[in-house]
Amino acid sequence: MRRIDAIAIGASAGGIDALALLLPMLVAETRLAVFVVLHLPPTQPSLLPEIFQPKCALRVKEAEDKEMVEPGTVYFAPPDYHLLLDPGPQLALSADPPVHFSRPAIDALFESAADVYGAGLMGIVLTGASEDGASGLLAIHRAGGATLVQRPEDAATPAMPLFAIRRCPAARVLGLNDMGTLLRDVARKSLR
Repeated sequence: MRRIDAIAIGASAGGIDALALLLPMLVAETRLAVFVVLHLPPTQPSLLPEIFQPKCALRVKEAEDKEMVEPGTVYFAPPDYHLLLDPGPQLALSADPPVHFSRPAIDALFESAADVYGAGLMGIVLTGASEDGASGLLAIHRAGGATLVQRPEDAATPAMPLFAIRRCPAARVLGLNDMGTLLRDVARKSLR
């Protein structure tokens, strides 16, 4: 596995449980930045940082517009905003129209992160009920990044992994336990 500088993760229905297994696998000293889009209701505040901070060794926060990316941080997209990456790297929030009926959209994050990080990016599509993330995962693959998909038969909702595999057949398909082990190894490798 090549050196990874950032991980972009997309999830929808069932995503909290999947993330609760994966995010704690990242060691505290890692230099990775992690960006997460979880489809959320647009009108309610997100409690994701409060839910995940006690489980994670990394700092967990909601992304803010124009914020410079800090290594060792998990950034969650806020409700009703696309989370994008700009050169720097820097976070950007966008109120552009929904993609696949979602804002935040996984494709928007993945495509912008692929432009910024290229081969240093790992993209992960987890459980969900739409095709969001499939095109973005292909963009990461085309930029030379690593691509992972949750095994559909293990997903709470398999549609999103199935669309991702169909669109990006080069992606590695793993169960959550194997994916968690891989993330732990990637995080440790970033320390060197």
